[in-house]
Amino acid sequence: MKFCWCTIKVNNLEESLKFYQDIVGLNLDHRFKSGPVEIAFMGNDETKLELLHDETANQVDMGQDISLGFEVESVDKMMAFLKEKGIAIHSGPIQPNPHVRFFFVLDPNGLKVQFVENIE
Repeated sequence: MKFCWCTIKVNNLEESLKFYQDIVGLNLDHRFKSGPVEIAFMGNDETKLELLHDETANQVDMGQDISLGFEVESVDKMMAFLKEKGIAIHSGPIQPNPHVRFFFVLDPNGLKVQFVENIE
């Protein structure tokens, strides 16, 4: 079995596209409308992120117990980049062992996004 994508319902598709393109660095793969729903698939490789906006739905509630993780070259460089973009650090940095360091921000919908540095 192969993991295909993770779907995130979003409040504002343009704002979410901007975050995942400009901050996370994902490319827009394809985008389409199906009735009141607009869908955008993002990703650079095999696994995709699906952003789904339903214009008939109420506010999206992300909850607190899920996050998306993205590997970065350097936690310090990513934190500096986010500071330049005006994006607040939600928590961290955290280093639970000598081999990994990470921190969290919130995407435009309140979803926790984790940036992880693997230390060798």
